[in-house]
Amino acid sequence: MLSFPIGTGSISKNKFTSKLSTSMACVLLLLTTGCSQGETKSAQSVEAINTKNASTVAASNSVSTLRIGYVGNSEPTGPLGWAKKKGILDRELQQAGFKNITFARFPNGPDLNEALVAGQLDVGSLGDTPAIVLRARGQETRLLRITQFNTTAWLVAKKNGPRSLAELKGQKIATQKGSYMHRYLLGLLAEAKIAKDVKVVHLMTTEAKAALERGDVAAYATSSDLGPFLKSQGFPVIDSSANHKGLSGTSLVVATESFLAKQPDFPQKFNGILTEAAKDLKANSEEYYQYHAQITKYPIDIIKVSLPLKQISEEPLPAEGVKLLEGTKKFLVSQGLAKSDFKLTDWAANKQQP
Repeated sequence: MLSFPIGTGSISKNKFTSKLSTSMACVLLLLTTGCSQGETKSAQSVEAINTKNASTVAASNSVSTLRIGYVGNSEPTGPLGWAKKKGILDRELQQAGFKNITFARFPNGPDLNEALVAGQLDVGSLGDTPAIVLRARGQETRLLRITQFNTTAWLVAKKNGPRSLAELKGQKIATQKGSYMHRYLLGLLAEAKIAKDVKVVHLMTTEAKAALERGDVAAYATSSDLGPFLKSQGFPVIDSSANHKGLSGTSLVVATESFLAKQPDFPQKFNGILTEAAKDLKANSEEYYQYHAQITKYPIDIIKVSLPLKQISEEPLPAEGVKLLEGTKKFLVSQGLAKSDFKLTDWAANKQQP
């Protein structure tokens, strides 16, 4: 079985050519590492947003310091971001004994994974695919919560380009490595039986629109908010994960086992905070949508389309979200993209612990 170390800067593709096609090797590489041409490592790309004394917090390993990483924009969104904005997070965690809370932004899940493995984070908010891949490698994380489920991925084409999956044969399709959109694309291509007929390449979401405009790629598998935005800009939509059972994504919160060993009651406390925040953002939906639009820089009508509030979970592990997560795990394992299988019940943190 092939082994891919996490946190390395590069891996020679020559090692794989005798066993795998170049495209599949790239898929495996992208899903399990945070390296790519022209891209800095997570330690260089991470953007720290400290709520207390930045220099002191960054150097602290005290259990009174909570280090949270997230994938996304200048501020986190969803229940975590709302808890931060509304002061719920600071209030409750200060009462729980955390004197310092730091936030670190990552461009994608694999980079956040590297920080978890390196011991630079205690908690991570990221998509299902990178979280599962990391756990499947035996890394000691625990699932705290599903914050959002049935997150839609979109396959958007260049203008004057393909209009169907069949027309993508022989074409180049891009997506962001290691993301739920990547997993959706792989599942879609397998379902359409054209996986061997297209070339899948890595491209960050921030570069997607320009690449489609230049015609560098025939299509891009993109996120729940960028998809509707590109559609509003005249880019044709070929497909959506909403049309396929089990191909939509989930957003997760995980924590390292080493941190939970020091803070065994943290899952219960943290889930209480995120439940309160989820209920509050739904009760103040217009205010939340304005916040989300401000952070992501998308028009508010796009945000309302991309984020139906029913996708936000008010409980740690909603049944529908768990079912979707199980399907994602099985797919990744069956394709060899996750190194080994594991039980979600074993991964989940003990929320009943006093």
